[in-house]
Amino acid sequence: MTQPSEIKAHIESGLQCDLVQVDGDGRHFEALVVSPAFRGKSRVQQHQLVYAALGERMREEVHALSMKTYTPEDWAARGR
Repeated sequence: MTQPSEIKAHIESGLQCDLVQVDGDGRHFEALVVSPAFRGKSRVQQHQLVYAALGERMREEVHALSMKTYTPEDWAARGR
Protein backbone atom coordinates (compact mmCIF):
# COMPACT_ATOMS: atom_id res chain seq x y z
CA MET A 1 0.00 0.00 0.00
CA THR A 2 1.34 3.41 -0.98
CA GLN A 3 1.89 5.85 1.85
CA PRO A 4 1.24 9.61 1.60
CA SER A 5 4.94 10.19 2.34
CA GLU A 6 5.86 8.21 -0.80
CA ILE A 7 3.55 10.29 -2.98
CA LYS A 8 5.01 13.45 -1.42
CA ALA A 9 8.56 12.28 -2.15
CA HIS A 10 7.72 11.48 -5.78
CA ILE A 11 6.15 14.90 -6.32
CA GLU A 12 9.15 16.63 -4.72
CA SER A 13 11.64 14.63 -6.80
CA GLY A 14 9.93 15.44 -10.08
CA LEU A 15 8.88 19.05 -9.54
CA GLN A 16 10.47 22.09 -7.92
CA CYS A 17 8.27 22.73 -4.89
CA ASP A 18 8.17 25.21 -2.04
CA LEU A 19 5.61 23.10 -0.15
CA VAL A 20 4.04 19.66 -0.58
CA GLN A 21 1.52 18.13 1.80
CA VAL A 22 -0.14 14.79 1.07
CA ASP A 23 -2.80 12.94 3.05
CA GLY A 24 -4.48 9.69 2.11
CA ASP A 25 -5.51 6.15 2.90
CA GLY A 26 -3.18 4.25 0.57
CA ARG A 27 -5.33 4.50 -2.59
CA HIS A 28 -7.07 7.89 -2.37
CA PHE A 29 -4.94 10.97 -1.75
CA GLU A 30 -5.25 14.71 -1.31
CA ALA A 31 -2.27 16.89 -2.18
CA LEU A 32 -1.42 20.53 -1.62
CA VAL A 33 1.42 21.66 -3.86
CA VAL A 34 3.06 25.10 -3.99
CA SER A 35 5.52 25.46 -6.86
CA PRO A 36 7.14 28.28 -8.82
CA ALA A 37 6.76 26.01 -11.88
CA PHE A 38 3.02 26.83 -11.78
CA ARG A 39 3.55 30.50 -12.65
CA GLY A 40 1.69 31.44 -15.82
CA LYS A 41 0.01 28.04 -16.08
CA SER A 42 -3.70 27.20 -15.94
CA ARG A 43 -5.00 25.02 -13.13
CA VAL A 44 -5.18 22.08 -15.59
CA GLN A 45 -1.57 22.64 -16.65
CA GLN A 46 -0.51 22.81 -12.99
CA HIS A 47 -2.20 19.47 -12.29
CA GLN A 48 -0.57 17.97 -15.39
CA LEU A 49 2.85 18.92 -13.97
CA VAL A 50 2.05 17.06 -10.75
CA TYR A 51 0.77 14.03 -12.69
CA ALA A 52 3.97 14.07 -14.77
CA ALA A 53 6.07 14.10 -11.58
CA LEU A 54 4.20 11.00 -10.38
CA GLY A 55 4.51 9.24 -13.74
CA GLU A 56 3.46 5.60 -13.84
CA ARG A 57 2.53 5.63 -10.16
CA MET A 58 -0.65 7.49 -11.06
CA ARG A 59 -1.95 4.45 -12.92
CA GLU A 60 -0.41 1.71 -10.84
CA GLU A 61 -0.53 2.87 -7.23
CA VAL A 62 -2.88 5.82 -6.91
CA HIS A 63 -6.59 5.28 -7.44
CA ALA A 64 -7.57 8.91 -6.89
CA LEU A 65 -5.69 12.14 -6.29
CA SER A 66 -7.33 15.46 -5.58
CA MET A 67 -5.06 18.48 -5.72
CA LYS A 68 -4.87 22.06 -4.68
CA THR A 69 -2.06 23.81 -6.54
CA TYR A 70 -0.70 27.30 -5.97
CA THR A 71 2.14 29.51 -7.11
CA PRO A 72 4.22 30.85 -4.19
CA GLU A 73 2.57 34.24 -4.72
CA ASP A 74 -0.96 32.81 -4.62
CA TRP A 75 -0.08 30.82 -1.52
CA ALA A 76 1.36 33.90 0.21
CA ALA A 77 -1.76 35.89 -0.72
CA ARG A 78 -3.82 33.28 1.13
CA GLY A 79 -1.99 34.32 4.28
CA ARG A 80 0.02 31.12 4.62
